[in-house]
Amino acid sequence: MNIRSLTRGDGVVIGAAVLLFIASFLDFYTVDCGGSSFCKDAGENGWKSDFFPVLPSIFLAGVIAAALIVSARFQPAGRNLFGLSLEQWGSALAVFAAWSSLWTIIGGPDGVDKGVGQILGLIATLAMAAVALLTQRVPALKAPLMNASAPAPAPYGAQGPQPGYGYPGPGGAQPGAPAPYGAPQPGQPGQPQPGQSFGGQQAPAPTPPAAGGGDFAPFWFAVPVARPLYAEDGSSSTIAELAPGTWYLAVEQRGQALVAQTQDGRRGVLQDTTGIQRG
Repeated sequence: MNIRSLTRGDGVVIGAAVLLFIASFLDFYTVDCGGSSFCKDAGENGWKSDFFPVLPSIFLAGVIAAALIVSARFQPAGRNLFGLSLEQWGSALAVFAAWSSLWTIIGGPDGVDKGVGQILGLIATLAMAAVALLTQRVPALKAPLMNASAPAPAPYGAQGPQPGYGYPGPGGAQPGAPAPYGAPQPGQPGQPQPGQSFGGQQAPAPTPPAAGGGDFAPFWFAVPVARPLYAEDGSSSTIAELAPGTWYLAVEQRGQALVAQTQDGRRGVLQDTTGIQRG
């Protein structure tokens, strides 16, 4: 799970869900007896069974909607539930919760006032529904929640500036790959590369004979912006979305494209390799 896949809109949805959960424990209705001796002032929260179906139609619906919207960011593109994506289900449920909450505000018997929980619940559901519908249309909400201008640092034991893998992966890779993608391979200090003079000029290195896979060496890389990872069979279906700030392993080169592996083991073809950063 990569939290860098979350957008600012997702952050608002999460905040609205937290507010909605808190509001469910606050007074939903308050009773003002006006000094009458036949009743006493009281208030009950949304978990009170007397207010059914307030709990499932407002509070639980809103929290479940937020969970669906956020979890959609960590699922492969194209994964649907009964023909709709998780984000679409979450957006519909958020609108339903806001609609239900709106009608509880309107009207009501005399002596029964709106409680703090009811008002906060309406604000939270309206905000959640609005942001859920607008996130993909408003650039400010669609922007990444966390600053992803630079990739995340490699974990303990990584060899950041060294050529090669530099970031220990699940397969226990060995160092030895070149540095920036498409650039000449840097040498070790004090050791010229084959075909390179001691003066530091890079000469074209002869291509050693290689069988089958050529001389491609796997390497870790990060993308500058979110990019789709397509299936290896050449179809247009995407299996994942590569997010900025996360390291991915390039295991094969196909022309200008790369076969990349995500940290959870999924493999696909990255067709747009412009601007990627080598680890």
